[in-house]
Amino acid sequence: MPAAADLHRALVARGETVAAAESLTAGLFCALLAEVPGASATLRGGVVVYATDLKTALAGVPADLLAEHGPVSRPTAAALAEGVRDRCSATWGVGLTGVAGPAPVDGHGPGRVYVGISDGQRTDVVELDLPGDRAAVRGAAVAAAMDALLDRLG
Repeated sequence: MPAAADLHRALVARGETVAAAESLTAGLFCALLAEVPGASATLRGGVVVYATDLKTALAGVPADLLAEHGPVSRPTAAALAEGVRDRCSATWGVGLTGVAGPAPVDGHGPGRVYVGISDGQRTDVVELDLPGDRAAVRGAAVAAAMDALLDRLG
């Protein structure tokens, strides 16, 4: 994936690292970044938090935030990004949550995705409505996350 190579190069140029907390993408962000030669210089690690309780246990998302906003929400994506950045001691944290489909989840239709990007001082969340089947939604979510981080890197 060209975006992964571009992201790796941009992080290397800045001497920075990334970690990801992934729900609907189940590790795909980290897997694609790890395919780039030299990824160990930029990829600190990641957690797959597919189950809601693991968002708290592994990524540090406050349980009360999940109770109030649900697992598929802007605040959850932000908290995932912030938590994984902190827990993995990375420069950047990426949080991915959403609905790959085919059925809706908590009132969100297939393709609704939230991507959080955090550097520890500022956290942005991108809201997406992506078309396609599960594989297409997951792939597009990862591409959008990489693009969002590239945008933040300048």
